Order: sequence, then structure tokens, then C-alpha cells
Amino acid sequence: MPWIQLKLNATLDNAETIGDMLMDETGALSVTFLDAKDTPIFEPLPGETRLWGETDLLALYDAETDMDMVMPIIQGCGLLNPDFAYKIEQIEDKDWEREWMDNFHPMQFGKRLWICPSWREIPDPEAVNVMLDPGLAFGTGTHPTTALCLEWLDGQDLAGKTVIDFGCGSGILAIAALKLGAEKVIGIDIDPQALIASKDNAERNGVADKLELFLPQNQPENLLADVVVANILAGPLRELSPVITSLVKPQGLLAISGVLESQAEDVATYYQDAIELAPVIAREEWCRISGQKRP
Repeated sequence: MPWIQLKLNATLDNAETIGDMLMDETGALSVTFLDAKDTPIFEPLPGETRLWGETDLLALYDAETDMDMVMPIIQGCGLLNPDFAYKIEQIEDKDWEREWMDNFHPMQFGKRLWICPSWREIPDPEAVNVMLDPGLAFGTGTHPTTALCLEWLDGQDLAGKTVIDFGCGSGILAIAALKLGAEKVIGIDIDPQALIASKDNAERNGVADKLELFLPQNQPENLLADVVVANILAGPLRELSPVITSLVKPQGLLAISGVLESQAEDVATYYQDAIELAPVIAREEWCRISGQKRP
């Protein structure tokens, strides 16, 4: 069955209200928010909906919907300028789940490590394979910051080491570290859903017995690790730099990401006293900052 799709532009101030109106008053079956200007959007905090300054709304309607009845409701709602731009088009029905799944393929990071969705054949059974499906928590390997951290982990000798994944999200970095030989990994995240996702993914990969997970307020005191990774955002990386560096043992290793190239120099200043920094590695406007803790 085909569908009718309505696309219109909104702003940070009115996007959610318009979306609610489309669902409640015009019979939209779903409303999707899309960035109209390719501005980076990050994972929201629990209970928070974070939108872009310029936001496109895509509303999906049943094919039998009379859009000549819908548009006057939208035009009269008082939420949009009288001359607002919109586009109505028919889209063919698809197996959306299958199309979504087809977009995810096994990905190689470094020399040894592969991230593989469960419905795909493993390309190299002899490699270090992490089975991970896209889910609610952030981190599947598709984003440059995650890729930069995975490649860094692949390049380390983790045998027998303790690793802390600060802001563990889906657990992708924690699980990769364990698969790469780490003795134990501690995952920390502010979102309880992230801890659930990390635990489920660790069980799927047979490493749950070596993974400990904590909300920040519940983590043990005086935690120390041989290796610490933190793939979060520039703001928290600045604010939490004393906490993050305190988790690294003397001469231990640290890698942080979630930082734009334009932010790298500033973020690095928060770590340079405690960490002997290596050259910044960049990819697609994002970067990784890494180094070794001073004795």
C-alpha cells in the first residue's frame, strides 16, 4: 500500500508542537524530525528531546487521506508563517525493516577487529568479531568517533589489561576491548538504558562475565585502569577531564573522542598536563585525542 508523505520546515521553538499537532489533529501516523542544514546532532540526555535550529518534519499519512482537508488545519494552526513551504508526495510501500537492515554491513576497524550485525555473514571467522545490532543506545561503529576509538583499541596490546569505557552507550568499545584480550572492562554511563544495552550486547558476545557496569553515582571509589576510552562530547570531556584522567593509571593509556576538529586544540588543553598527548587523528571533521598518562 502506498503512503502520503508531507514535508515541511520548522524551527527549534515550534518543531515539537507542530509534530504533536500533526499527530493529534491531522491524523498523521508518524512524524520524523530531520536536520535541514546538516548540523551535527548528538544523543540527548534521558528525557530530553534535542532538535536542530532548522528542522524538517516528515509526516506520514494513510494513502486514503484527503490532504485537501489536512492542509487547512495546518495553515490555520497558527504555528507556521502563512507562506510556509511544504511538499506532498506519494511514496511506495516497502519492507521498511528489510531496507533498514540492508543498510548495515560488517565493518572492519584496524587489522583484527570486525563489527558485524547478527543478520550478516561474518566475513572473516578468524578475526576478532563483535556481534552488534543497532539499538536504542548510541554506538554501532558507523560514526567516525566510534570508528576512531575502535581502530585505536585494535592497535593496543590489551592482553591482561583493565579497561574503562567512560560513557559506554551500546557497549561497543567495552566489548571490543574484551574481544581484543582485555582481562576486565568497566563500563560507566549516565543512562540506565545504556547499561542494559551494554549488558545484553556483552551476553550476546559471550563476555558478560568480564564486564562490570555502573551509573556514575554507583561506581566504586578509587577506580583505576590501564586503558581508558571516552567517546562522549566536547563539553563533558572538558568538564569531566579531572575525573577521566584520574581513572588512568600512571603510564596508562587514554583515548577520547566525540570532538570536532575545530574543538580539538581547546579540549586537548584540559588533558595536556596529565597526559603526554600523541598527534590528533581526524576523520570527517571529527577527531581522536590520545596519549599516555605521565608518571
